[in-house]
Amino acid sequence: MKKGLKKWTLFPLLALVAVILSGCGEEYISALRPAGAVGKEQFNLLMLATSIMTLVVVVVSVLYLLTFAKFRRSKLGEDYMPKQVEGSHTLEVIWTVIPIILLLILSVPTVMATYKFGDVAAMDVVDEDGNKKSLTVNVTAKLYWWEFEYPDLGIVTAQELVVPTKEKVYFNLIAADVKHSFWIPAIGGKMDTNVENVNKFYLIFDEESAPLNNGEGVWYGKCAELCGPSHALMDFKVKSLNREDFDAWVGAMQATEGQTADRESTDLGEAVFAQNCLGCHAVSGVGTSGALGPNLATFGDRNRVAGFMDYNKESLVEWIKDPEKYKPGNLMTGKYKDLTDEEVNAVADYLMGLSVEK
Repeated sequence: MKKGLKKWTLFPLLALVAVILSGCGEEYISALRPAGAVGKEQFNLLMLATSIMTLVVVVVSVLYLLTFAKFRRSKLGEDYMPKQVEGSHTLEVIWTVIPIILLLILSVPTVMATYKFGDVAAMDVVDEDGNKKSLTVNVTAKLYWWEFEYPDLGIVTAQELVVPTKEKVYFNLIAADVKHSFWIPAIGGKMDTNVENVNKFYLIFDEESAPLNNGEGVWYGKCAELCGPSHALMDFKVKSLNREDFDAWVGAMQATEGQTADRESTDLGEAVFAQNCLGCHAVSGVGTSGALGPNLATFGDRNRVAGFMDYNKESLVEWIKDPEKYKPGNLMTGKYKDLTDEEVNAVADYLMGLSVEK
């Protein structure tokens, strides 16, 4: 008996630990510390739902305990029979109407918010010169990386989304292989990326990412749909900049037009890259979506290698040597011949020098 009681005491302990840990999220990745208008509204809905559930649990628990105390056998005796209320129209109306009211309180703002977030009519609005008034990003989810195309700006990035603050950013979401899900916990979302249709929504980034105390100055994005063995490693980074800095970044990206790697280069890293990697990876930020591998024009500005490894030459070398070891099921494995240690190190140096911000 005592052994059984000891086991049961673990449940409230685990529940307490779960409650404590739920408040430990960092601001750059926590949905409980929203930094965008969409995320804040979703957080309010979460609090509304939690409050309603808490109210129901408290009321039911109090009624149960009161009944347990009032009608206990030791107080009323073995033969006591409480008043039977089966068929009471009053009680049936009460426990039917109250849940309906609670559901309406929860469902009405939820439905309103859902339609609000799905309203992307302004995505196609243009000014008198025919230019789009709002920024649109085409997001393509792939095994296991993200591609971000800015169709109205003629540029494309991978693994790192750059956006302006204080304005709506519209997203067209699609998957290239299997179902994924686009989610930036601190800003808002999440929405599935499907192979057969495009999903659309918008986000607003209230704050610049640079001051974040994660040491990297970025928000974190995640794949929120189980998509394969490396699903948990399918991260991306988000830089939110003021409009002036964002325009400067766009100009720097557009300035890379025509940039490529030369097979005859005297730089060993560039030559090896051109011979083995250029068929899948572009090094110019000007282009469209659809590349076989991530665009590497801004690799020197990234915060992670392969989306999750520490950003340093050692990690990059290990990744180039054996990508399957670090991201099982990735489509880079086996796509190039074995390189010597000298060649791998040279390619790593070349990639880390690709930058539009330095």
